[in-house]
Amino acid sequence: MNSAFLVVVLITGIALVGAALLIAGWLSPRSFNPQKGEAYECGIPTRGDSWMQFKVGYYLFAILYLMFDVETVFLFPWAVILRDVGVAGLASIAFFMVILVLGLVYAWKKGALEWK
Repeated sequence: MNSAFLVVVLITGIALVGAALLIAGWLSPRSFNPQKGEAYECGIPTRGDSWMQFKVGYYLFAILYLMFDVETVFLFPWAVILRDVGVAGLASIAFFMVILVLGLVYAWKKGALEWK
């Protein structure tokens, strides 16, 4: 019974996603203007090759920002139920914060937070 339910859910999910893609393809407006395929930034036409490399430090900085941003989102539900979790909840969030601080110290020591 359990595997049959899983198969039905998977088939239903695949069918709904496929139907949504088909309907979007039929109803969406189409433009065959070659200008639509060009790179566009702030209303200024691009000059030269738009596929240029950036320093890896920019990507590393962005990933670190996202990592700490997502971890901050994990702190919000804990803060909402702070009174209900007791000492065990406080200990677990203290452990979580220690891991966060160690990650930040590691990134700082490696020079990932410096613009060069």
